[in-house]
Amino acid sequence: MQTVIFDLDGTLADTSGDLIAAANACFRKLGHGDLLSPVKDQLTAFHGGRAMLRLGFDRLDLPWTEAEVDAQYPYLLEYYRENIDVFTKLYDRVAPALDRLATRGVPMGVCTNKPEDAAEILLTRLGLRDRFGAMLGADTLPVRKPDPEHLFETIRRLGGIPSQSVLIGDTMTDRKTAKAADIPCVLVTFGPEGRAVSRMEPEGLLDHYDDLDQVLAAVMRTS
Repeated sequence: MQTVIFDLDGTLADTSGDLIAAANACFRKLGHGDLLSPVKDQLTAFHGGRAMLRLGFDRLDLPWTEAEVDAQYPYLLEYYRENIDVFTKLYDRVAPALDRLATRGVPMGVCTNKPEDAAEILLTRLGLRDRFGAMLGADTLPVRKPDPEHLFETIRRLGGIPSQSVLIGDTMTDRKTAKAADIPCVLVTFGPEGRAVSRMEPEGLLDHYDDLDQVLAAVMRTS
């Protein structure tokens, strides 16, 4: 039985608006105002909180250190947890696609670099948590993506095996994780990079969740 593992941010849901808002809350607290754009900086948002903070500090054109990023990160997480689904929305037709897999008995899990508690809250509020038999966050294990053990453990908790699994994601982190695990990778094309993600040479591209079944079938035939 095929096991399907999903990333969360930028794959199941567009979380960039709430992530950017959390980073901007940090900069406002420091007296700098909003430094990041929810439109132009969407891709950076999907690379995590520290990436957003670094980008904002760069825009100040003032010297800064990684210690300043570390100092703001807890507040970013606090603000984000309290405002986790203000702007976030599922990508089109995600729920019906997951329901089709569930009807066929396909085990599904989430492997995300979002903190586990935040991922649990968000998936619950989005009405998706019960679709997934396993959900591992950035702090569930001592390691996280792109370390393949993060992905392997997600598969194990579903009772699956790597040779019959696939990872669906949106960034180079997901591609590197799948490659290190020797597992096929499907990258979505409805994120900020569009079909430019093809440069990462995934085994499949997903243009719309209505196409999920066909894409998974094609990937598993060729893997």
